[in-house]
Amino acid sequence: MTTLIETVVIGAGQAGLAVSYFLTKAGRAHVVLERAPAVANAWRNQRWDSFTLVTPNFQVRMPGAEYQGPEPYGFMRRAQIVAYFDSYVRRFQLPVRCNVDVTSLEEGSEGYRVRTSAGEYQAQNVVVAIGQYQSPRLPPFSESLPSEIRQLHPMEYRNPSLLPAGAVLVVGTGQSGAQIAEELYQSGRRVYLSVGGAGRIPRRYRGRDINDWLTRMGAFDTRLDELASPAARFATHPQISGKNGGESLNLHQFARDGVRLLGHARDVRGTKLILDPDLYETLAKVDQFEIDTLKRIDEYIDRTNLDVPAETIAQLRDGYHQPLINELDLKASGVTSVLWATGYTFDFHIINLPVFDASGYPIHRRGITHYEGLYFVGLPWLHTRGSGILYGVGEDAGFIARNIAAHTAVRAAAA
Repeated sequence: MTTLIETVVIGAGQAGLAVSYFLTKAGRAHVVLERAPAVANAWRNQRWDSFTLVTPNFQVRMPGAEYQGPEPYGFMRRAQIVAYFDSYVRRFQLPVRCNVDVTSLEEGSEGYRVRTSAGEYQAQNVVVAIGQYQSPRLPPFSESLPSEIRQLHPMEYRNPSLLPAGAVLVVGTGQSGAQIAEELYQSGRRVYLSVGGAGRIPRRYRGRDINDWLTRMGAFDTRLDELASPAARFATHPQISGKNGGESLNLHQFARDGVRLLGHARDVRGTKLILDPDLYETLAKVDQFEIDTLKRIDEYIDRTNLDVPAETIAQLRDGYHQPLINELDLKASGVTSVLWATGYTFDFHIINLPVFDASGYPIHRRGITHYEGLYFVGLPWLHTRGSGILYGVGEDAGFIARNIAAHTAVRAAAA
């Protein structure tokens, strides 16, 4: 059976729900299709037990449900985030259908044909809101690890007690890798940490949360076309945490606490992890990121004549005291688990239309493709730095919904 409808939204995460809010408000007929049993699946099932947002509550700005609670500088825990989205769907009576797997999207006789596990839809418009972080990205050499070592990705990690007894190797120091590494060593695990290029920022500086300063400075409003290169949109988010009311993460403190820092992981040979001896160079880049960020904040404070106290962030050096090594014998080091905090890949295989570049990334301008009626939303840097987070997704969703309404009206007038 084929269902005719004006718009199909694929994905019931924050982006899809935000688009649905605006379409519902405008009275536009649509349906949101979600393959998982419930909305907000990534928040619900692909985050660890102690997970919190790293952005303060004041940046939770889903359209129509902007945070108004008593803790604007608090950080929602995973269960609170899930409850927020469940309430969002109920409050605005959004037309979401869960347990519906979209298998293909292609051109149809009047718009687009969306094939699903629950039948077929014919739609004038389709909004792809499945995000960019869809599948774990693992290095090819991960397949060479000894079979007795458990391998997992942050989307599969829940808590230290569920890992086999023994040491843990964490590869990658973006937000997930750094937060999980800290949890593991604070739980008593021996942790080896392969350091990546993500920068570091303090949780608070000169009397305010760091995101407060960045918001005031317009950092989250930086546009895609202002980046030095398109590749910059894939840069790793800096190390920071919302745990325990908000914490700074510092690899030098990790080293002081007993974590063994390593250079970039490059290969596996037998039981040995082959490493680049680039630890100090990488740490220097991490340190410089913080220095540069704080300098920009200081300049903003001076430029706007704000009366706030000066502050100096201590520059730890412990990581530079650890020896450089070219390999780590995993068996001799007692490593029984490896956490690959190496990011995600995007996967748009369901879309059978030539709307992708050579890397498989959607070609669009602020979410609008060259196929009339086909849109993307929820991608990091779709339009601004804030596009991929709860702070900015509503602006993009509203733009797409208005475009849908305008073009649908033009088509109706021409019919």
